[in-house]
Amino acid sequence: MKIGVPKEIKPAEKRVAITPSGIRVLTEHNHQVLIEKGAGLGAGFTDEVYLMAGAELVDTPEQVWEESEMVLKVKEPIGPEFKWMKPGQIIFTYLHLAADRELTDRLLKRRVIGIGYETVQLRDGTLPLLAPMSEVAGALSVQMGAYCLEARNGGMGILLSGVPGVRPARITIIGGGVAGMAAAIVASGIGARVSILDIHHARLGYIRDVMSGRVVTINSNPANIEEECLNSDLVICTVLIPGAKAPKLISRSLVKRMKLGSAIVDISIDQGGCAETSRPTTLDDPIYTEEGVVHYCVTNMPGAVPRTSTIALTNATFAYVLALADKGWKKAMAENAALRLGLNVYDGKIMCKAVADTFGLECFEPDL
Repeated sequence: MKIGVPKEIKPAEKRVAITPSGIRVLTEHNHQVLIEKGAGLGAGFTDEVYLMAGAELVDTPEQVWEESEMVLKVKEPIGPEFKWMKPGQIIFTYLHLAADRELTDRLLKRRVIGIGYETVQLRDGTLPLLAPMSEVAGALSVQMGAYCLEARNGGMGILLSGVPGVRPARITIIGGGVAGMAAAIVASGIGARVSILDIHHARLGYIRDVMSGRVVTINSNPANIEEECLNSDLVICTVLIPGAKAPKLISRSLVKRMKLGSAIVDISIDQGGCAETSRPTTLDDPIYTEEGVVHYCVTNMPGAVPRTSTIALTNATFAYVLALADKGWKKAMAENAALRLGLNVYDGKIMCKAVADTFGLECFEPDL
């Protein structure tokens, strides 16, 4: 199979879809890999390293899209990439379609095979291709929250860890999944007072045991969310419904009553965000203040640490990439139920129920 890796064009996005070691294995399996010049520089991978791994360097993104049967990306197609897509082309990347009707319509119109990392799902409900970026985003959320709370950024001017004689910050994490757990580990590790909310009692029990009582676990319901938000200096939103839009758990009226200069870091913004006041921001311009609360709503948070993120992403995605390349997408999905759930659009039709339900459209089953 001819596989293409274009340079990411989302603002400030420096990750790349595959490492040189991944390309080496693909070429050993007799696949041809085209990579746009400079695609890996932001993550610390030079063109020479990719050449040594067996990739072919091309000058323009148009050439990558034109010649490739499967395109590997990190973030969803945007801007000029829409016109370069062609019918029957596999696009394997983070799509987050439930939060973007325009992108959904564009992919349907171009009749591509859109496979979303974020909806590949194992039998136990885990999301193996979302997990590594969720871990990165969760860990970063505490760091970014500290940035938001600095006085120069509109925050109340407090240190998360506190100092001897001064109380540490109070942090609430909504959602006890992979990102929430990563955030809890970092936040408790620096000495903040941490509470974490989730709707699953078993998950809360697991977190309490793993964290050895260093965080307070609370059942997630509207009353508890309100109480924790009003008493917190930093709220981190990590709620995820696979393939669907994130639920709005924090109303504008609640944000208005939060502490002046407190902060919200909304990791869920990729899927629309958990707060009514959340709107997408970029790594170049990451924060804004609304209702007296500093918001950090970057849609590609792991892009802030592209080297770590690229390696972690390739570690997770590569087995699926190789299966698609070796077997073709239909056979690979017929043999792997988790990968099958990653299929979002095909031949102008929606194949992911959560996306179809979000937009009130019909969901189809592919003939594998």
